[in-house]
Amino acid sequence: MTALIVAHFLLAAFARPLVRRLGARAFLVLALPPAATTCWAFTRWETAASGSSVDWSWAWMPDYGVSVDLRLDALAELMVLLASGVGTLVLVYCASYFSDTTPRLAGFAGNLLAFAGAMLALVLSDDLISLYVFWELTTVFSYLLIGYDSEQRHSRRSALQALTVTTLGGLAMLIGFLILGQEAGTYRISTILADPPPATGAVQAAVLLVLCGALSKSAVWPFSLWLPNAMAAPTPVSAYLHAAAMVKAGVYLVARFAPAFADVPGWRPVVMVFGAATMLLGGWRALRLNDLKIVLAYGTVSQLGFLTLLAGVGNRDAALAAAVMILAHALFKAPLFLVTGIVDHAAGTRDLRKLSGVGRALPQVCAVAVLAAASMAALPPLLGFAAKESAFEALLHGDTADRWALGISVAGSALTVAYTARFLWGGFLRKPGVADTPVHRVGPAFLAAPAALALCGLVLGPGVGWTDRLLSAYADAFPAPAHPYHLALWHGWGTALLLSAAATAGGAVLFAARDRVARLSRRIAWPTADGVFGQLLLGLERLSLQATGFVQRGSLSVYLATTLLVMLAGQLAVLIADRPWQGASAPRLWDVPLQGAVAALTCAAALLCLTVRRRMKAVVLAGLTGYGTALLFVVQGGPDLALTQFCVETVSMIVFVLVLRRMPVHFQESVSTWRRAVRVPVALAAAATLGVVVWVAAAARTASPAGAAMVEETAHHGLKDVVATILVDLRAWDTMGESAVLAAAAIGVTSLIYLHRRAEGTAATELRGRTAEGAAAAELRGRTAWSVTAEPLTGVPQGDEGAPERGWLAAGATLAPEHRSVVFEVVTRLLFHPILVLSVYLLFCAENMPGGGFVGGLVAGLALITRYLAGGRFELAEAAPLQPGLFTGLGLFVSTGVALIGLSDGTVLHAWTYHGHLPLIGDFEFGTPVIFDCGVYLLVLGVVLDIVRALGAKIDRQIERAAAEKAAARRAGPETGEATP
Repeated sequence: MTALIVAHFLLAAFARPLVRRLGARAFLVLALPPAATTCWAFTRWETAASGSSVDWSWAWMPDYGVSVDLRLDALAELMVLLASGVGTLVLVYCASYFSDTTPRLAGFAGNLLAFAGAMLALVLSDDLISLYVFWELTTVFSYLLIGYDSEQRHSRRSALQALTVTTLGGLAMLIGFLILGQEAGTYRISTILADPPPATGAVQAAVLLVLCGALSKSAVWPFSLWLPNAMAAPTPVSAYLHAAAMVKAGVYLVARFAPAFADVPGWRPVVMVFGAATMLLGGWRALRLNDLKIVLAYGTVSQLGFLTLLAGVGNRDAALAAAVMILAHALFKAPLFLVTGIVDHAAGTRDLRKLSGVGRALPQVCAVAVLAAASMAALPPLLGFAAKESAFEALLHGDTADRWALGISVAGSALTVAYTARFLWGGFLRKPGVADTPVHRVGPAFLAAPAALALCGLVLGPGVGWTDRLLSAYADAFPAPAHPYHLALWHGWGTALLLSAAATAGGAVLFAARDRVARLSRRIAWPTADGVFGQLLLGLERLSLQATGFVQRGSLSVYLATTLLVMLAGQLAVLIADRPWQGASAPRLWDVPLQGAVAALTCAAALLCLTVRRRMKAVVLAGLTGYGTALLFVVQGGPDLALTQFCVETVSMIVFVLVLRRMPVHFQESVSTWRRAVRVPVALAAAATLGVVVWVAAAARTASPAGAAMVEETAHHGLKDVVATILVDLRAWDTMGESAVLAAAAIGVTSLIYLHRRAEGTAATELRGRTAEGAAAAELRGRTAWSVTAEPLTGVPQGDEGAPERGWLAAGATLAPEHRSVVFEVVTRLLFHPILVLSVYLLFCAENMPGGGFVGGLVAGLALITRYLAGGRFELAEAAPLQPGLFTGLGLFVSTGVALIGLSDGTVLHAWTYHGHLPLIGDFEFGTPVIFDCGVYLLVLGVVLDIVRALGAKIDRQIERAAAEKAAARRAGPETGEATP
């Protein structure tokens, strides 16, 4: 099972080279995984039909009880055959539907095959969480497939609408899964269904949330609005996703959970009321539309309502009818969509008012359409007739609610017959006063897929008994009635047959009066679901704008005060209500008096920030608070934390200084006395409350600290640095998430500065384009930094110029003399490479000494910052000629890749370790945690370099541009007679 699922995604990843080489014929290769799955499912038919199952389980993280479970039983067998069998034929159909020059064909092909793989995994999942994962994967791939023609606004809107509706339903379903798993004590679906939890209030809420997800996926009212709009997708997508696969996922979920939860209060009213309403509303609307695909779309909505009703009734015969109806619906609706695509392809239109005489021009296509439509209208001897008979028979012998549902089903069936006849009349027959539509020939390969599906519906009508054992194996999960129903084409004369005849006659009458029905439908038409959805979105947007305008006042101080006050109120409420300090140990202010002294100095530096008026002084005082915190780490015995804090604080102060160059020296905002009187107490109260909470949390501990287990686990691996091991092994996924947030923050900051495009690496280009500075820097590339200047020194006799001038930095000559510092350049020259070596040492010694990838990256970033401060942006370009984004992306790629490799064996990162020996170094270990740390190193280095280039090089150019404009204005002043400043 897993090999077949993986094959879908693996071949989908190679769709682009296949399409590039084979064109549209690549779909024939892409059809191999679903074809193999279909063959495999047929080999398991007897196992599923006998009531047994094929189970597969992989203990992914056994220590946490996390496993991946797959299960093939009777219901899953049916869905696998539909998802894979129809998927194979749709992919074969795509080879004729698309041409080799179709734009974006490779992406479409890969997404369609990946969707088939996700749908296969969904119906095989025997775990609530994995089912939800693949459920959302089908949502994502359907979004990409519906929005295939992204240049069209309607396609983009339809894709977004489908994504919004189904994702919201999926999130509700996830909450229901979590509640259900907690109540049942397991997330394994087969275990839950075998022993369902009692119908408590939590279980009732969970069931309703699960139904919300199922109804939204299967386009049941009020979630039916997205399916007709999804017809903006190409016809193969409509035939597969919206007839045979994706929209069946919700019906499948209802059918899967019905044996255990159909008796839970709220289940039957929801599925029966909404299913019946959907059946009537979809069928009624299909009677007045003119696009063949839209007619079929609303017919699909109607049929999905009928399927949901049958699957959720909760008795054995209705479940059997639902299963055979699922099969019949796929075998008649998918070929009808495919035939519509052929008509559109051959005639250039799908408007039934413009089509005329297509049946005579394309008789084979018309024959396939008639065969599939007859099954949809439930005419004998097609499979649709046998399925409809079983549904009427099941509802006929039910309770009062079932008989009400029977009446609605008969009315809905009449509507089905009416819009089926309207589809055939509009698509293939001649119309008075309308000229025959010119069409081109259709090859047999184009018609093969819909013909095969329609013939299956014809063969399985008389042969429906062949499916009885398989479908009854699912239905037997419900309590057996006294006389269980069995599938057959003919059950003799009876009430069910009479109701079928009445539905057919009613549909014929509605079709005969189609013009009056269409006028009546338009006259009493209520607002469309799509219009209501648009109005809701518009109202939500207006509400959000008003709420944002009320809350977002543009004052950072107000935001901070609000946050602190909310935190203050919440913590005080908890402290007052719970009184956690009762029974806590006596407070201990410090371990050694030095801690108290450092804390007092740190608090004093923080309070002094309130009195300063110069921005630079405020930055220095704020930096002292950070350094004071680092000293506390030193005194407490945390060298890793102290080293990291020192580096972070240093980089932060430099960034602040770079920003302050473009800001006034003094604070310009005036803070009134009363505002200061409010802000200071709020800040002090928040700080005091937080301190009390920290002390209470430490003093009122009841459980044993986790640190001892961490130390023991670290020592077990032969390591000494507990902090580094926690960050890159025991809690590596937390570190990876924090690294991703850091990268995103850096990209956001630099994007605000580079308004139009990111300009990393352009310093070298600008270096060559400048006049004096460009010439000097270009000359630097042809000689070393220690070379002698070629120009003679003025005022010195020739041949006695004295000692040559040394260039300590690669681009030092590009700075103006007043901006240069020889001492700083010499120190930078001497320290740059040792600092880089130190950063690498900190990276690789982290397992047994203070250090790590984060600290190492910061130290390497400090080395580059030093080069920038000493030589300017051209020096930075010479020191780091590569793009910062390359470091950031490579670091994320490495850390994420190693983390995923570690998950393959159920660990976090400790998946591989190499033990070796090197001369001078001795024995060493090199494992995946070290590689992960290298990724963090590269990421941090890229972030620091990105910020320095943005806040340094970019602002440098802005300052120089402003100075040049000012100088130009001064020079232009005397020429124009204006006074110069």
